[in-house]
Amino acid sequence: MIEPTLRRPLLAIVLLVTLLASACAPPVPTVPSPTVPPVPAATPTPEPLLSPDYGVHMFIYGQPSTTQRDLRLATDAGFRWQKSLFQWRAIEGAGKGQFDWTEADRVVRMSAAAGVKIIARLDFQPDWARKDHAHNGPPDDYRDYWDFVSAFATRYGTGSTIGRVHAIQVWNEPNLDREWGNQTIGPDSAADYVRLLRGASLAAHAADPNILVLSAGLSPTGVTNGKSADDLEYLKWMYQAGLRGAFDALGVNANVQAPEVDAPFGSLKDFPHPSFYFRRVEQMRQVMVDNGDEAKQIWFLEWGWTADTVHSAYAWFAVSEQKKAINIVEGMKFARANWSPWIGVMVLWTLAEPTWNAEREEYWWAITNPDGTPRDAYTRVLTARTTGVLP
Repeated sequence: MIEPTLRRPLLAIVLLVTLLASACAPPVPTVPSPTVPPVPAATPTPEPLLSPDYGVHMFIYGQPSTTQRDLRLATDAGFRWQKSLFQWRAIEGAGKGQFDWTEADRVVRMSAAAGVKIIARLDFQPDWARKDHAHNGPPDDYRDYWDFVSAFATRYGTGSTIGRVHAIQVWNEPNLDREWGNQTIGPDSAADYVRLLRGASLAAHAADPNILVLSAGLSPTGVTNGKSADDLEYLKWMYQAGLRGAFDALGVNANVQAPEVDAPFGSLKDFPHPSFYFRRVEQMRQVMVDNGDEAKQIWFLEWGWTADTVHSAYAWFAVSEQKKAINIVEGMKFARANWSPWIGVMVLWTLAEPTWNAEREEYWWAITNPDGTPRDAYTRVLTARTTGVLP
């Protein structure tokens, strides 16, 4: 016990040291920096996920007149998830920390009211974040993106009065140079993407431990030439760079060329490369298993078939609208029968954007027309869901 006569000088010394420490300490930022967290990020505790579950890509951001229509199309056909692009530049384009949440709030609020969960794709950097102003590329300072992710997950996290975003997709197709600031695609760029992903995961989970962080879907190009990288090879580079522990579910894209759902690799003479096949995901899964990530799911962030006979780059593998419809339902059935429990949400590409026409290659992948009327694929999915063929 300290003697009473010694208390006053001791307290004065303690007070002086405290004041000096406070004067030397840097100001506390308004948004905690996710770059060097003092403790490991909280482990997410998400609600149980179905295997598979179903989602659809839609274009309701910036389209208020067709938002309710498209959300109704999704719920009628049993899609419990929707994926939308939330462009970073549209929200924080005016400058660092200058947010305009108006349209994002509307999309989140209306999706929540419809009972549809959101996967938010977050990319397309603001001009201020990258000196060369590339169309789409990581920021010069990755912390700028991590801070945006933190703000996004804070605003739309668990308990938000606006609505909740259940999952974020960190960037898109970084194995293509056009999506990665026109930089050379190789092991170094894959390592850069893993660094971007890990920081985003820490930022998101610090803001909302329940949010799911998805790695970017990789383009199944089958070509490694510096401008692109084969998706399987790129995934191996990612694991070599420390991917494990940096995500909650692995995102893949399956924009399929081979016309048969269950075709084994190389079984169709016009489709020699494994990336052409719907079952490519099985090879991606094996890489996860080989790296100790068998407990995590794979989510299809884009998948489907095209009926495009207009554009030569796609016409060589186009199927009819009827075949596209059959394949989509058969693909859902195949996933349930063969890939459960490791397959997660399958986000079908796509409901049509209202302004598309036949000159757009995306138009031919869609399951609806731009005016919202159904194509064969939508009708077949709707029937399969409502009759219990697809529970």
